[in-house]
Amino acid sequence: MKRSLIDKYNVAGPRYTSYPTVPYWDDSTFCMKAWKESLYRTFEESNAEEGISIYIHLPFCESLCTFCGCHKRITKQHSVEIPYINALVKEWDLYCDLLPSRPKIKELHLGGGTPTFFSPVHLNLLINSLLRRATLAEDYEFSFEGHPNNTTEQHLQTFYDLGFRRVSYGVQDYNEVVQKAIHRIQPYENVKRVTEQAKAIGYTSVSHDIIFGLPFQTEAHVKETIAKTKSLKPDRIAFYSYAHVPWIKGNGQRGFNESNLPSGEAKRQQYELGKILLAEAGYHEIGMDHFALESDSLYQAMDNTSLHRNFMGYTASKTKAMIGLGVSSISDSWYGFSQNVKSIEDYYHLVDEGIIPVVKGHILNAEDLIIRQHILNLMCQFQTSWNDDRLYFDELPEVLKDLEEMENDGLVMSNATQLILTEKGKPFVRNICMAFDLLLKRKQPQTRLFSMTV
Repeated sequence: MKRSLIDKYNVAGPRYTSYPTVPYWDDSTFCMKAWKESLYRTFEESNAEEGISIYIHLPFCESLCTFCGCHKRITKQHSVEIPYINALVKEWDLYCDLLPSRPKIKELHLGGGTPTFFSPVHLNLLINSLLRRATLAEDYEFSFEGHPNNTTEQHLQTFYDLGFRRVSYGVQDYNEVVQKAIHRIQPYENVKRVTEQAKAIGYTSVSHDIIFGLPFQTEAHVKETIAKTKSLKPDRIAFYSYAHVPWIKGNGQRGFNESNLPSGEAKRQQYELGKILLAEAGYHEIGMDHFALESDSLYQAMDNTSLHRNFMGYTASKTKAMIGLGVSSISDSWYGFSQNVKSIEDYYHLVDEGIIPVVKGHILNAEDLIIRQHILNLMCQFQTSWNDDRLYFDELPEVLKDLEEMENDGLVMSNATQLILTEKGKPFVRNICMAFDLLLKRKQPQTRLFSMTV
């Protein structure tokens, strides 16, 4: 890939897990009444047919990983587990009391933080407490994020017995110098153990998360990490670009200097090398940053154009409604977004008072819904169309004009009703989505909000 393209398009930009992106939510038009009405509307439209998704944020970690930008609480005191589980159940009950009928769960995911910080006994209590007020969709999917250092066989068996069939392990990089810089000392033997245990128990999808662009990381490190990953043959691989956002308070990304990070060119070469190595091992690129074997449901969803993207990332299960439980969790009613308070103490106080612990949100207008669909199409299918008049918007000619330079650079192809990303353009999908982002165009950020696109 030419250096000029990387220099040209390596700018700060959103990752588009939503549109509008969180910094562009309009609090002036948001209120709890409107949020509840939007959720009620979506539930009435889609619960019977497709069900809902649930994301549960478990924020506790025993140590701080300096690459992480998630909301977390560092502690070794496991006495925090039961109070937090009790609060999660109270929040779920508040939503169940709001909804007009019993929710049907299509997808449930535990993220963090470190979900396996919690004991298997307490996790079993949490899931069973949530399920007592719900039914399960016929093709439901339960998944969780596991830390290879503290995920036990009992964790895996407990989750499996509860219906979980997918687990994702955070690997990042196997090189000891890189691991020390990001404060994530994690031997290959631990990853091998939990991967093999999950497969032996019967999990149908095991995923590994790998990151490129980390401090002190080189192409040799990427090659070594992927070679070890290939030996374990996970069903999915998330090959993420390290998002350097040290200006976000409390994310811990100050354990190294920016000079220790690979350049944009070096970072892109790490990605290109990884992509080649993964393809050689039989992995197919799925959307942005994700790879899967043909036997995995994520590949099948891409193949049949049902791939979806939300605040949980890419998913093979599409639901219009997603309820986020726990501190900082984001909910999506399709017509609106809401985010919970980020302080654990504030979260406890609100749910104890019988208040859904939302701190901010956004109600989507007609324009938002159109742009959201285009960006979702681009992120999931690498193409979008306005052949349907409902997806045409007044600024579209201007958007296409803005994309002319990318078309000249061979990143996209367009005709009267369609835009398609080329193979050359796929690594720049975030930049292409930015051309559709009307809110970003109308008001460029005055401070640093987003990571670099390359």
